[in-house]
Amino acid sequence: MRTRFRLSPLDRDILRLAVPSLGALIAEPVFVLTDTAMVGHLGAAPLAGLAVASTVLQTVVGLLIFLAYATTPIVARRLGAGNRLGALTAGVDGLWLALGIGVVLLVVMLPSSRFIVDLFGVEPAVAAAALDYLTIAWWGIPGMLLVLAATGVLRGLQDARTPLIVAAAGFTANIALNAVLIYGLGLGVAGSAIGTVIAQWGMAAVLVALVVRGARASGARLRPGVTGLRAAAQAGSWLFVRTLSLRVALVATVAVAATLGTEELAATQIWFALYSLLALALDALAIAGQALIGHGLGARNVPRVHAITRRLVGWGVAVGAALMVPLLAATPLLAIAMTGDAAVRALIPLAVVTLAVGLPLAGLVFVLDGVLIGAGDGRYLAVTGILNLLAYLVVLAIAIGMLGAGLAGLFLSFMIGYLAARAATLGWRARGTRWIVTGAS
Repeated sequence: MRTRFRLSPLDRDILRLAVPSLGALIAEPVFVLTDTAMVGHLGAAPLAGLAVASTVLQTVVGLLIFLAYATTPIVARRLGAGNRLGALTAGVDGLWLALGIGVVLLVVMLPSSRFIVDLFGVEPAVAAAALDYLTIAWWGIPGMLLVLAATGVLRGLQDARTPLIVAAAGFTANIALNAVLIYGLGLGVAGSAIGTVIAQWGMAAVLVALVVRGARASGARLRPGVTGLRAAAQAGSWLFVRTLSLRVALVATVAVAATLGTEELAATQIWFALYSLLALALDALAIAGQALIGHGLGARNVPRVHAITRRLVGWGVAVGAALMVPLLAATPLLAIAMTGDAAVRALIPLAVVTLAVGLPLAGLVFVLDGVLIGAGDGRYLAVTGILNLLAYLVVLAIAIGMLGAGLAGLFLSFMIGYLAARAATLGWRARGTRWIVTGAS
């Protein structure tokens, strides 16, 4: 007898949002890799300068991801409550907040670029390339933040397909522009920055136009509302703290690796790159959770909210476990492809195995995080984020400082210790009912 695997309607809802979100998430690192390869052919100094500038820009944008994560549940909740007008009004407020933050960043960061580059202590040729890139790239930051906010609005409206299409088109245009500007016009690393700025504003224009068109069709106001801006800023501030705690944990991991030796630091960079890549699949499920949970709470459909949570947990753990297999199988290939240094190559199996064993736990953490973001439980995520970070720093001090566990202890401290702390606080909250607040707000 043959059995046919069938997805439930809830599974289809999850995948309808998760799969396009995954595509949009993957588009950016693919572009960064291609852009890096283009600049790499200009020489070591321009490539190193791009690395410095990209680190600064990606840190800023990463910390401001709350512009998408805070907007999605607010819009989804109001849509679920049958208030499309209110949903789009909140979306417009989110766009104004993103534009305001972007302008402030431009005004503050543009004259600070030289100081920021000097903090890296790189040689003059590298510093010059980094400065050339940064002083141009800051002009695209308001556009990039508008892209984040508009993407959050569309996901809240249960549309993950449109952001994917715009992201793919934008990053494709970016690659084409960079090829022309870097090589055709001979602008070098500055050409790469100009191409990125043009693409960012192009994507922003398309996405903002779509949100504005929807707002006009629903009769929503287009001017900023004080109450809406305050609500968006409050929700975003808690998620900013939550995101900052995650970033500090990753920085602490790299900082400890630097004390272990050059080879250990290099292996940590490979581990970090693999973790970031695999996290995209899990983050796509979390984004689906944000949109579905917010919509369910807005509709006051608590049984559906519980069903979504249970199903997302199943998907998260299953996807995490499934990712273990190709990762472990690819270990010999990764050892060859990632480095030619024999000492670093010898550490890659350790990095891969310690990463793989924690992936099911990571899947659980990511989806529960998405569930609580979707519920608007930002304050809890911020407070427990700080507590989890402190617990992780204690674990690191014990594992590395007292026990001398080395690189294996470092990786396991993060993949087991830190993620277990997050799973405990997230799981305890999800099992209760305080996060289940129904209605439009």
